Amino acid sequence: MSEYNFNQIEKKWQRYWEENHTFKATAKSDKPKYYAMDMFPYPSGSGLHVGHPLGYIASDIVSRYKRLTGHNVLHPMGFDSFGLPAEQYAIQTGQHPAITTEENITRYVEQLKNLGFSFDWDLEIRTSDPSYYKWTQWIFMQLFNSYYNINSDKAEPITELVKEFEQHGNKNVNAACDEDTPAFSADKWKQMNEQEQSEMLLKYRLTYVAEAVVNWCPALGTVLANDEVVGGVSERGGYPVERKLMRQWMMRITAYAERLLQGLENIDWPEPVKEMQRNWIGKSVGAIMSFPLESIDKKIKVFTTRLDTVYGVTFLVLAPEHELVEQITSEEQRKTVEDYVNVAKNRSERERMTDVKTVSGAFTGAYAINPYNNERIPVYIADYVLAGYGTGAVMAVPSGDQRDWNFAKHFGLPIVQILDGQKDLDTQADATKEGHYVNSEMVNGLTYQEALPVLVKYLEENNIGKSKINFRMRDAVFSRQRYWGEPVPVYFEDGVPHLLDVSDLPLELPKIDAYLPTETGEPPLGRAVDWKYEDEYPYELSTMPGWAGSSWYWYRYMDPKNDEAFADKDIIKYWRDVDLYIGGSEHATGHLLYSRFWNKFLFDMGLVVEEEPFKKLINQGMIQGRSNFVYRVKDSNTFVSHGLKDQYDTTALHVDVNIVDNDMLDLEAFKKWRAEYETAEFILEDGKYICGVEIEKMSKSKYNVVNPDDIVERQGADTLRMYEMFLGPLEQFKPWNTNGMDGVNKFLKRYWKLFHDNAGNFNVSDEAPNAEELKSLHKTIKKVEEDIERFSFNTSVSTFMICVNELTQLKTNKRAILEPLTIILSPYAPHITEELWEKLGHNESISYAAFPQWEERHLVESTFEYPVSINGKMRAKMTFSLDTPREEMEKAVVNDEQVAKFMEGKAPKKIIIVPNKIINVVV
Repeated sequence: MSEYNFNQIEKKWQRYWEENHTFKATAKSDKPKYYAMDMFPYPSGSGLHVGHPLGYIASDIVSRYKRLTGHNVLHPMGFDSFGLPAEQYAIQTGQHPAITTEENITRYVEQLKNLGFSFDWDLEIRTSDPSYYKWTQWIFMQLFNSYYNINSDKAEPITELVKEFEQHGNKNVNAACDEDTPAFSADKWKQMNEQEQSEMLLKYRLTYVAEAVVNWCPALGTVLANDEVVGGVSERGGYPVERKLMRQWMMRITAYAERLLQGLENIDWPEPVKEMQRNWIGKSVGAIMSFPLESIDKKIKVFTTRLDTVYGVTFLVLAPEHELVEQITSEEQRKTVEDYVNVAKNRSERERMTDVKTVSGAFTGAYAINPYNNERIPVYIADYVLAGYGTGAVMAVPSGDQRDWNFAKHFGLPIVQILDGQKDLDTQADATKEGHYVNSEMVNGLTYQEALPVLVKYLEENNIGKSKINFRMRDAVFSRQRYWGEPVPVYFEDGVPHLLDVSDLPLELPKIDAYLPTETGEPPLGRAVDWKYEDEYPYELSTMPGWAGSSWYWYRYMDPKNDEAFADKDIIKYWRDVDLYIGGSEHATGHLLYSRFWNKFLFDMGLVVEEEPFKKLINQGMIQGRSNFVYRVKDSNTFVSHGLKDQYDTTALHVDVNIVDNDMLDLEAFKKWRAEYETAEFILEDGKYICGVEIEKMSKSKYNVVNPDDIVERQGADTLRMYEMFLGPLEQFKPWNTNGMDGVNKFLKRYWKLFHDNAGNFNVSDEAPNAEELKSLHKTIKKVEEDIERFSFNTSVSTFMICVNELTQLKTNKRAILEPLTIILSPYAPHITEELWEKLGHNESISYAAFPQWEERHLVESTFEYPVSINGKMRAKMTFSLDTPREEMEKAVVNDEQVAKFMEGKAPKKIIIVPNKIINVVV
């Protein structure tokens, strides 16, 4: 094969890799291990576009490089195949989600294989496969059977907690539990019936059933996670979402809040992702205190980080969902409060947290008493307070908080100025005009740091509060009222949840007649006929959320066929954790947080050996679409070229980028694109129709989606791989521009030609290389090695291009140069390098060659090009060997024609030579 026929070459080597299991990973090796993993995709019906493979290409380059450097590499791929899109399609068409999911996965696998990734496809997993979700269910059961012991700072079996209850009740228990957990003795525990004991244990279990305020989407018939709600509507479909109290399965992730926070210090992750997790966890050190109510024998508990501002409290605010709202609301205010609650429940928590401008709320008609000064304080409700954060109530100090100040101004409430000793602290600029100063004998003259312990002591001595560490993060809702998800391995007997026996796993999804809620409002699983445990006890009707299967999947990759455990202990001990994880930053407070939580739990149980799952995380940037536009003249079917559009009254319309080449529209293809354009006429410039351009998100609606299959067919997978890396730094957003691919394709052709003579025959010499060739090679080896180690792939592509240009100019065809060059290029362009490696006489894949070592001696300069000045003006350049004697250099300078011309026949008075810098001739 004399021509670079990429189609033949790429298909040939993709077959070879598959037939020979070239990238098979084994947990038995003396080599150091390296585990590279991508966030696995959800297989949508539209397949991959060119933006999707960006991270996969990067992880593949690293994986191939690590094999070359003597590592045993685990580089798997699988599919996060449960999810709402397949279910929505099933609702519309009646087709089972498993069928469309299988079709979509088949398409994805084909596309991924066409790009030459070094995945071990024998390790492929799918979260919707019963053999996989059997172990998701099993982990759920371990969580159900565990509680968090704060004293030992880890999860422990719930059976140990039961033993403690039987002997001493819960007086000595220091565990993560519900806020309303009552104290009880051993005798009291023994007097409880099975249902009462079960309800009590649910207050401690790491997964439990509870009433929770959730994002309910009636149109989708399911609960949504906070990150699935945007602007009060569902992210998928844009349907209204309301806040609703529902009985849900929950995960007690809050038990791990401190460890999740501290663990961030030990992992190599992007700082913005760490900061998002820190903010989501939201650790606050403060105090919790009670405000007694005037009208009923109840107290409003609040958490505050600034107890010293308690003298400036002028009102209390409850979340609209707070349990006391209905009890304390006066009859005069009831309609106003109910109307406000109905409005507030339709706003998502994210919307309420981020909306700092809107001022809204309602007075309940109730009053509380400030226990520090006995002042009467009105109680309001407002949706800027969240039921799930802290206590769902805040003490409002308008002089120290912007939202409280806005609220007070809006409702005409007093603003009290607080003194910090003799200084104003954290006060609204004009608060002194609106309110008055307060001094208390208890803290008069003290700074807020000095006042805090005094105020906390008062709280505790008077039994009205205590110091407390609070976290913004709440327990995670673990229920979805939909079909296409993991069944929860639980049945109910007299309302008490019981786990299935392990031998009953997996609990598989039943057949149902439609994928909609039942007529009585039950989740779709309520449609299953006789879906009961032992034909008697009803199963849980909700399924697990989308993040369940992705919270532990890296372990299943290690041992995907194991039916006795989620992975063999020795195999886990070998692979340990993920060395490199590449994926999107949008998962910072979802998947990445839940994964760390599950991993820490598995670590506590002694089932895994590392507490953190992912050593290094890289967030790849987005490849943006390059949209093209045509310009339609008003009230016509005539289209005017971009350069002439301002001469007409036109409307810009998106056009399919696949019928545009270098911004030039294919007129015939445009006419065939849509029926309405069949009779289109064109006003051209210089005989061409030039389209407009804009950088936008890649999406079908903008017709700017580029299918990688088309690129592979036209220019090859190696071109696509290298071009995506060449676009810019991996982490940055960058626009796609098909026009730029030609340069990469030409580079590969030039590289191919180094191995062939002008007649196209393979022609590689065993002649020894010269110094220039060795310098070009070794500086390339050094740069590529450094670039891959620091994940700077775009600069490597430039380095390869420079090297090939240099070797082309030197007419290099020497094995000693081309063979190592081929090895270092192989992670980027695996197909062409495999082909040339074989042509070089090797019988085994280049994948396991040894990455060449660069040598400093080849990088040391042996000559220097001196600028030569005549009387201070640079007139010529001359190259000398670094060891040329000074006398010879002076003689050569004087005899040089260019220098002699500017000396004008005069003899030099002085020749100044500064080694490796400059030569100056004075005449």
